[in-house]
Amino acid sequence: MTFGLMLAGLIGLVLIDVPIAVALGVVAVVAMVASGGWVTLPNLALVLFDGTTKFPLIAIPLFILAGAIMNATGISRRLIAFASALVGFVRGGLAMVTIGASLFFAEISGSAVADVAALGSILIPAMKERGYPTPFAAAVTSSSATLAVIIPPSIPMILYGVMSGSSVVELFVAGIVPGVLGGLTMMGMAWALAVRRGYPVEEVFRVRRVMKTFREASWALLLPVIILGGIFSGWVTATEGAGLAVLAAIVIGTLVYRELDLAHLRRAMLDGGVQTAVVMLLVATSALLSNYLTEVQVPQRLAQEMLALTHNRWLILGMLNLFFLVIGLFLHSAAAIILVVPIVMPLVHAAGIDPVHFGLVVTLNLGIGQQTPPVASVLVTACSVAKADIWDVSRVNAWFVAVLVAMLVLVTYVPAVPMALVTLFYR
Repeated sequence: MTFGLMLAGLIGLVLIDVPIAVALGVVAVVAMVASGGWVTLPNLALVLFDGTTKFPLIAIPLFILAGAIMNATGISRRLIAFASALVGFVRGGLAMVTIGASLFFAEISGSAVADVAALGSILIPAMKERGYPTPFAAAVTSSSATLAVIIPPSIPMILYGVMSGSSVVELFVAGIVPGVLGGLTMMGMAWALAVRRGYPVEEVFRVRRVMKTFREASWALLLPVIILGGIFSGWVTATEGAGLAVLAAIVIGTLVYRELDLAHLRRAMLDGGVQTAVVMLLVATSALLSNYLTEVQVPQRLAQEMLALTHNRWLILGMLNLFFLVIGLFLHSAAAIILVVPIVMPLVHAAGIDPVHFGLVVTLNLGIGQQTPPVASVLVTACSVAKADIWDVSRVNAWFVAVLVAMLVLVTYVPAVPMALVTLFYR
């Protein structure tokens, strides 16, 4: 009953446009005072502080900063040129370039919104100029950017790892195969739509141009190798890898490409600081709510009630999929992970579901939520860049969302897809 009232209060506050972080804090404080009296208030500062001082969370501002620096130094432009030289001769090749560039950029920024903002500002106007319909250009950019949440380094995976106590490195490894499969499948969908609708061929394939663009992009292509190689080899943790990403971006942008100056660095640091403040305020206030829910044993009771219905882990995964799909319609991925994951983890453990496997299920579900209104943070960003109507884009984007749903089903019910590399290297 108490949990239902809290949920109703939270939804009510969000509907009247109260920021989610503030709504979480208000609901938590009211619940704590109602159940324990005013004597519980002195603990609030300690809970808020403890919730934001976890070492893996430092990776979030560092990856955000690295992505901003790399965008300022022309890395996005070089990656696009190389991808265009590789697949520009195929019908609908520029759409494939968008997807391929997202695969590379996702390995740098870890953020779908950063991906669509950085690449969309270049590729959407280029696609429109070449004769692609605006809704198609926005849909391809938006859906391919969602790959950033399952390809390492992924900011939602970092948050999930902190909230669930799972290994961030194992989560990163688990995302490699689904991310690559998702990218290739999206390219196939883009090609099929391009052939069906007669979209243009960009250019003739030329080995000389491929080699030229490869040389220009070689340092950009080396960055994911440095970052992910250091993490997966065990030389650095995910958090230290984020610091390495920032250092590599500064060195390459300053000494190699010579496009990073103090003005660009200052703007990147400010952007990273603002985005980090939003996430960390969510983390802090959600710690209050998680602390209260744990004390009144809501997660444990939820696990017991669902296990009373069935002990079949595949049915439980199906119910959790539906739950997260619905949650993703209304909450940003960070808010959903921070709010919901601590509640459902007792059920995940009780059902015998591997937490790393479940982490991929959660991030894919919330990635789909980034493409489905009413919240649809990535889709809204793409529509804003393209100056397109969200419903026109959504009709085209349904084809690419179908690819994401197919990947979700594959990852959920064929655990070997995400877990094979994890088992090979870490277990």
